[in-house]
Amino acid sequence: MKALEASSTVLLSHHLKALRLPTINAECEKLARQAAADNADHLSYLLQLTELELLERERKAAERRLKAAHIPTHKTLDSFEFAARPSVNKLLVSELARCEYIERRENVLFVGNPGTGKTHLATALAMAACGRGYRVRFYRLTELVTLLLEARDERSLLGLKGRLAKLDLLVLDELGYVPASKVGAELLFDVISGAYERTSLIVTTNLPFESWTEVFGSERLTGATLDRLTHRCQIIETKGESYRLRDAKAKIRRSTAGNAAGSGGQRELRQDALEGGQTSS
Repeated sequence: MKALEASSTVLLSHHLKALRLPTINAECEKLARQAAADNADHLSYLLQLTELELLERERKAAERRLKAAHIPTHKTLDSFEFAARPSVNKLLVSELARCEYIERRENVLFVGNPGTGKTHLATALAMAACGRGYRVRFYRLTELVTLLLEARDERSLLGLKGRLAKLDLLVLDELGYVPASKVGAELLFDVISGAYERTSLIVTTNLPFESWTEVFGSERLTGATLDRLTHRCQIIETKGESYRLRDAKAKIRRSTAGNAAGSGGQRELRQDALEGGQTSS
C-alpha cells in the first residue's frame, strides 16, 4: 500500500508540474495531512489548495508589474510625513491609492518646491497601482525625452509609443529641472497628447504653470500640454521646507551642539589638570 501511495505521489507531482501548479505541488501533502486531521471534506481541501495557488500567482504577478514599472526607490504612503505637509490632503491621497482615477482615465499633478515629497507621493501611488493589477511605467522626464529622441533617430519611435500606449499609468517625474529641446518638447507633447483620456498620468513638477514655457519652449505648446494634463485632474501642492534641507539643518545643529559640548569638556579637563598641578606644588 505504501509503495502504491509513493507511486501516486510521484505521478501527482509530475502532473502538477506539467499543469504549472507549483504551489499546489508544494503544499498538497501538508494540507492533505491537515485535512485528514480536521476531518475536512475533499472540496474544502481542494478549495484551500486552489486559493493558495491563486494567491501565489497574484503575488508573483505583482512583483513582475513592479519590476516592469522601473520605480527607482520603493516608497509607500505609510512612510510619508503628512503632518509635515498640511497642504497635502491625506484623505484625497489615500483615495487616489485605491486607483479609481485610473479607471476614469484621470491625471494627478504634484506641484511644489524640490524636496517636499512630490516624488515620494508619486512613487507610492505607482506602487499601489502595480499592486492592484495595473500596468505602470515610471520615468524621470529627462530620461523619457532622451529615449524619445533616440527612438526617433533610430526609427523605432512608433514601437516606443506603442509600448507607452499599453500602459494604464505613466509617471513623469521632475518636470522642470532641465529644459527640453524644441524637438524633445514636441515629442513629449505627443506622448501627453496620446495619453489624453486613454492613459492616466502622474506628473511631478517644481515649476508653477506660468513657468512651464521654460520646459516646452513656446506658449502654444505649453498651453496645449496644460490643457490636456489639467482636464480631469487632481492637483496637489506640496508646500513647505525641503525634507533634505530640514535634515541637513538638523545635522548641522547636532554637530554644532556636539562640538560645543566637546569644547566645554576639554576646558574642564584642562582646568582640572591645572588645579591638580597647583595642589601638588
